[in-house]
Amino acid sequence: MARTNGKTEVEEQQLDVEHELPPAEQAEDQQPGTRESERVSEVDKLRAERDTLLDRLARMQAEFDNARKRAAKEQQDYRDYALADTIKTLIPVLDSFDRALQTSPEKSEFHAGIELIHKQLQDALAKIGVRPVAAQGEQFDPRYHEAIEMVDTEDFEDHQVLEELQRGYKLKDRLLRPAMVRVARNSRK
Repeated sequence: MARTNGKTEVEEQQLDVEHELPPAEQAEDQQPGTRESERVSEVDKLRAERDTLLDRLARMQAEFDNARKRAAKEQQDYRDYALADTIKTLIPVLDSFDRALQTSPEKSEFHAGIELIHKQLQDALAKIGVRPVAAQGEQFDPRYHEAIEMVDTEDFEDHQVLEELQRGYKLKDRLLRPAMVRVARNSRK
């Protein structure tokens, strides 16, 4: 027996060629519809996956934009209202100036100096957005006014502010301190 490639002739005869599997090319030719439908379903799956990923991307971009806008608004609010605590400590100084100017009706140089300092302080606060709350003659608004006393009278409308006992202040749109007021109570209206 001659040897070729390490195999003997006997081993070659024992191979069963009839039951051998066909090559891959023949299997493809035998079932062309099945292979094509697999390709179509795979393309559909890939398209669905792509659409899902694009949708997720769009949602994540929207969430990121919303978070960025929210952070920018919070920073702006912080800048706008960072001075609120400092201004609250200056409000009693304004009250003292108001009381000092009300008790001294005489027009002396000292009184004029006090008025000038009071005006400068009010102007400086107005530049940063501090405004007094309107009270005298207005309708009572519990968001901006604190009622200290209800006065029975028929000369004014019901719930009209008769007198401002202590001025209230706002920083832009935020209330720093409500105005303390006397309010009319008119039983006939």
